[in-house]
Amino acid sequence: MINVLLVEDDIDLATTIVDYLEIESIECDHASNGVMGLNLIERNQYQMIILDVNMPKMDGLTMCKTLRERGIDTPVLMLTARDSLDNKLEGFAAGSDDYLVKPFAMKELVARVKVLAKRKSGEVKRLTFANLTLDLTAHTATVEAGNLKLSPITFKLLELLIREQQKPVTRHAIMQAIWGEEQPDSNSLKVHIHHLRKQLEQVHCQAVLETIPSVGFALKLKNGTQA
Repeated sequence: MINVLLVEDDIDLATTIVDYLEIESIECDHASNGVMGLNLIERNQYQMIILDVNMPKMDGLTMCKTLRERGIDTPVLMLTARDSLDNKLEGFAAGSDDYLVKPFAMKELVARVKVLAKRKSGEVKRLTFANLTLDLTAHTATVEAGNLKLSPITFKLLELLIREQQKPVTRHAIMQAIWGEEQPDSNSLKVHIHHLRKQLEQVHCQAVLETIPSVGFALKLKNGTQA
C-alpha cells in the first residue's frame, strides 16, 4: 500500500484527488496548507508528497525547501497552474522531484505517484542520524560542535550508510556506489572503513559503524541512544 500526503488548499480538488487515489489503493492524508503539512510529516511516514504551490500560511516552494533543509528525502510532486519554464525551474530549485501542471488527468497523477513512491529524493540537502549531521551542499559532517575530518570517498561512504538507516549494506554495493566499474582492491575500502570508525569515536558520535559478518557494514545507534 502506497501512503501519500496531499497538501492542497482547494478543498474540491483535494477531495477529488483523495477519492481517486483511494480507488487506486493509494492511501492519502490531506493538509490544506504547508504548516499543517509539515506537522503531519513530523508524525507520519509517507512514501511521497503531492504539493500545491500557491497556499496560505506557507506556500509549496517554502515547504519543499524546509523539507530538504531538514534532511527529509521523501519525493515531492508539485502541482501548479504556472506552466512557464521559469516556474518549473523554480520548483526544481526548491527541491521538487517532479512537476504537474493544472489541469491534469488523474491517470497521469497516479502514474507519477507510483513512480516517485518507489524511490528517495535526490534533492535533500542535509542528512541526520543520532547526533550526526551531513551537509550535502558543503560536504561537511558534524557531531554537535565537532567536525569530522573526512576525505571525499569517506564522506560518500558515510552518506551511503546514513541513507540506509541502520540497514546492512554489502561490500559490493558500497564498492559499486563509490567507485563504479573502476574499483580498487578491497584494501581501499578497509582503509576508509577504519578511518570513518576512528573519526566517529573521536567526536563521541552516538552512532557506531558495525561490521555485519558475511554481509557488509551498517551504521547503528549506540546502546541507549534514540534516533
